[in-house]
Parts: sequence; C-alpha cells; structure tokens
Amino acid sequence: MDARDELRELIHQAKEHLLYYRDLGLTNIGEAVRPAMAESLPVRAEQPAVIASTSEPEPVVEPPVIHQPEIQMKKTPAPAIEALFETDSAIKETLEDIRRDLGDCRRCKLWSTRTNIVFGDGNPNAELMFVGEAPGADEDASGRPFVGRAGQLLTKMIEAIELKREDVYIANTLKSRPPGNRNPEPDETAACIPFVYRQIAAIRPKLIVTLGNPATQGLLETKVGITRIRGTFQDFPLIAGIKVLPTYHPAYLLRSPDKKREAWEDLKKVRAFLRGEI
Repeated sequence: MDARDELRELIHQAKEHLLYYRDLGLTNIGEAVRPAMAESLPVRAEQPAVIASTSEPEPVVEPPVIHQPEIQMKKTPAPAIEALFETDSAIKETLEDIRRDLGDCRRCKLWSTRTNIVFGDGNPNAELMFVGEAPGADEDASGRPFVGRAGQLLTKMIEAIELKREDVYIANTLKSRPPGNRNPEPDETAACIPFVYRQIAAIRPKLIVTLGNPATQGLLETKVGITRIRGTFQDFPLIAGIKVLPTYHPAYLLRSPDKKREAWEDLKKVRAFLRGEI
C-alpha cells in the first residue's frame, strides 16, 4: 500500500468514527475526546493543606546591593589665590581663564534668581580698576556692569578725569544680582569675592577705586564705613604696590547729589595718582 492508499484509509477510518459518535447522539466531538484525554493524563497528587504557623517567620535575606562607582568629570582646580598674587609666580591667569572657571556659577543661592552673570568689562591691561558692589536690574538683563543710571554717571566720572570707559576695567564683588537689589549676604560675598581677587591679579592695575561700603570693606577687609575712609589711599592687602581709593557709589550719588562734590575731590586724587603727581 502506497502513501496515497494509506491516506485514503485514514480518512475513511476518521469518517467511520465520526459517524459512530453521531449515531451515539454526540454532536460535539469534544465530548468524546475529553474523557479519553482524561484517562491518559497522569493523576496529580493532592497538595497538603497549608497550616498556619505560630512560629516567627524566617527573615528574608535581601540580595546584596552592589554600588557602581560614580564617574566624575575631572575639573582643574582653581589656582590658590595666594599663588596668583606672588609677583614672581609662574602661574598666570587671564580673564578668559577666570571666566571659564566661573562657568554657570552656582556657588551661592543667587544663581536661582539671576538672569545673567555679570563678570566684568573693560581693558584687561588697565591701570585703573573700578569695583562696585553687585549688579542691578539693568546689569542682570545685559550681563555687563554699570549700564543703568548709576553706570551712566560712572561713565561721566571716568570722562571727567580725562579717560574713556574702555581705558579702565569695571567689575563687582558679586557676579549675580541679589533680589530686589538688597545688600549682599556674607555667604554670597564669601563665595564670589575670590573671583574679583583673581581678576585683580590678572589685570594688575596701579589703582583700584572701590565704590561704596560693600566693595570697600570686602577688598580692604575692614569694617570702617565709607564716610570715614573715602578719599584716602589704602594698600590692597593681597598685592604689594596696588593702591585702593574708596569713594561713594554712583547710585548713592544719584540719591544724594550733595555728595557729588566730595566724590569729585576723590576723582581728582585718582587723576593725580595716575599722572604720578602724588
């Protein structure tokens, strides 16, 4: 019998089986198949009933936690401030180096409310440097120091001693604006003032004019008020040969125009100093 004949025989047997089940009254082939399948399946042993235990449960042993070491980007540490101020030091920073290190600064809480960092502006080789307190609203918006009303007055003060704004360098002790132009808090000054020190070390001006109390007290490390110390030459504590002359902040002069004459006397000393007359 060849394969075709075997196939015909199988089909014939299947048909006979179906007719047999039909004659028995079965209309669903599953009714006939399921009992046969049940007889062929192995008998499953009854599972013992679970009895609640009154004893303490065994402690669950957690798998050990494997901590992956954090991968941190290497960051070149900032040079020590003291090393920068040594006149014979081999370490030389540029203003670009300092700005790069400052980055998107988050060293104090002011980063969360500022719009722009106000780093500084002017001649990197200036003999005269002005240092103020902190950026205001106009400076925060533009990213440049002293561009508002106080900045316009400062520009006139610079021109009054026969210099141009681009001849000097202007910065603040803080690089971020305090909310509402409030006074800087000690932790904010402590976090930011090292960058002003580094700017001074990079520029090496002959004279720094501090504008107002916070800048004067921060750079000179003193608690003496501006009204007592203004118009007097002081030594910059960190670099020999650099002088500091405190005067009123231009914003204060806008509120108290009667103090402009005293500020003008201070500016005349600045001019005489740069000319070598005093």
